[in-house]
Amino acid sequence: MNANALLVAGGLVLASATAEAALHSRLSGQAYYDDTLNVTWLQDASLAASNDFGVSGIDAQGRMTWDTAQAWIAAMNGASHLGVATWRLPHMVDIGNDGCLDNFARQNTDCGYNVVSVGADAAEMASMFYDTLGNLAYWGPSPISGPHGTPQLPTLGIQNTSPFSGLGNNTTEFLIFWYDLQTTSNPPLADLPTPANAWYFGMPSGGQRVADKATLYSAWAVTSGDVAAVPVPGVAWVLGSALGFLGWTRRSHRRNS
Repeated sequence: MNANALLVAGGLVLASATAEAALHSRLSGQAYYDDTLNVTWLQDASLAASNDFGVSGIDAQGRMTWDTAQAWIAAMNGASHLGVATWRLPHMVDIGNDGCLDNFARQNTDCGYNVVSVGADAAEMASMFYDTLGNLAYWGPSPISGPHGTPQLPTLGIQNTSPFSGLGNNTTEFLIFWYDLQTTSNPPLADLPTPANAWYFGMPSGGQRVADKATLYSAWAVTSGDVAAVPVPGVAWVLGSALGFLGWTRRSHRRNS
């Protein structure tokens, strides 16, 4: 194989991932890059149920308090899980426009169902649930019947989860996930009145709201950016070897000419 072929082979290693909607497989399918949000999601959303990284206070379903979730993320990073040390909980944007504790809204807010999931005010799990995975909220946006609107789903629960695992289902496993520290596009933070509260996203219904940090919810790890932007050691070795071989070939050619 000549030097140019080696370089092409090295390039193919970096370009091997294929897209599925807005998702690109990373780390041999153990994570997925979301090119809409420019973040990489852990494939197993309930990893804490099988790996607590030595953190106590996590139940058999992987549920924990918000503070324990922060400790779990820190332990993940301390262990450089999958070679990554920048894991975090998903972010959300507190728009502060609907008084969340008093009004579990129906659409176009940061609190309730059918929340903002596109653009600068989109929360990351809302974007994933509604737009990338194509799920519907349990309650529709039109307040025709019931306390929140018109039901859209035949049963309570997330319908589309692929390619992720650990997001729950629509029969027995109803999982709710913590958000990390929120940003705000319209201060003050009217929807998060005290430090004892944090935001969550409910995979069973597509609902987004605040809860006491002492509540037991799940934690889905995500990291900003594309983990494929930094070659894994094996890929770096292939490229380095190819470049080294090319340099050796050129030097040898000069000596023999």
